[in-house]
Formats: sequence, C-alpha cells, structure tokens
Amino acid sequence: MLLSHAFGLFTHPDEEWASIRREHAPPRRLYVAYVLVLAAIAPICAYISTAHFGWTVGNDRLIKMTEISAMQLSVLTYLAMLIGVFALGYAINWMARTYGAAEEQVPSNGIALASYSCTPLFLAGFALLYPVPWFNAIVFLVAACYGAWLMFDGLPIVMGIEKDRAVMYGGALLTVALVILVSTRVGSVLLWNMGFGPVFVN
Repeated sequence: MLLSHAFGLFTHPDEEWASIRREHAPPRRLYVAYVLVLAAIAPICAYISTAHFGWTVGNDRLIKMTEISAMQLSVLTYLAMLIGVFALGYAINWMARTYGAAEEQVPSNGIALASYSCTPLFLAGFALLYPVPWFNAIVFLVAACYGAWLMFDGLPIVMGIEKDRAVMYGGALLTVALVILVSTRVGSVLLWNMGFGPVFVN
C-alpha cells in the first residue's frame, strides 16, 4: 500500500526510495491513494483550529474565524497543495534529461519523488490542532528541512543519476519549490481581494 511508504521514509529512507522506484506507481493512482489523503491533513486541522479552537497571539484575545470562511480557506489551501505537488513533480520530470536522468512520457518518477518528499510537510499539518503560531512555525520549518533532505536523498535513487549531478538537480528543484511557494502567496493575496479573505468572529 502506498501509505506504508510514509513510515519507511522516516525509518529507512534509502531502502524506501529504492522500493518506490521499483513500484513505479502511475501518477493517478499515486495522487488518489497518497497525495489526496495526506494533503487533507493540514486543511482539516486548520479548519478545526481556526473555526472551533481559536488562535491566540501573545496575550491578545482569542481569534476565531467563521465556519464558512475557515472552510473556504481550507479548501483553497488543499487545492493549492495538490497543484503545488503536481507542479513540482512536472518540473522534476521536465528537468530530468538536463541532469542525465531518463525523461518519461508519463512522469511517474517525478510525481513520486515530489509526493513522497512532501510527506513531512503533510504530516506536520497535525500540529495545526495546537493553534500556537511559534509552535506551528517550528514544526513546519523542521518538516520543510527534512522534506528537502528527503528530496536530495531520493533524487539519485529514484531518477537513476550520479550523486554529484543530484546536488545541482536538487538545488534547481528547491528553486522551483520556492517559486511555487511565492506563487501561492501571491495567489492568496489576489483571492483575498476577490472576497475570499478571512472573516473573523467578533
């Protein structure tokens, strides 16, 4: 089962990456059985915490969103995560030939590498149930660092290239990931101006 890889990436990542390469799961199956499930963790937890628990920043009053607003933002976040993972997987496959890997017509390896590298960030979504900003920032920073390391570790195994080339390849992919992140931030601002911004409970 695809979800079993999530645990293996934390305990024995090299063997798990080799297993993922051999499995060669079709992108559609990988998305349905893995990404759609794990990517939902953060939006669901964020909805619960913002609509029902509320957030406190310092000694300020409790901040809560209306349920409709929290639902809208959670759905938009979920869609942004799905698009981001697909865009990163597409970029991995698109740059494959440049760094000596075999480009595929169906980007199974690229999507797999992007999806499984994002596993720490997906699981970090559970931290949103404890709505304290500094705690969430630390958890997501650690998850992002481990996800980046997973990508560097998995590139030579999944894409079948030398480790020296994987360093340059990984650097280019982290740049792409940052561009995707900035694009989602810009998209958030545009959507907020279109009426999808947060609505707080008085």
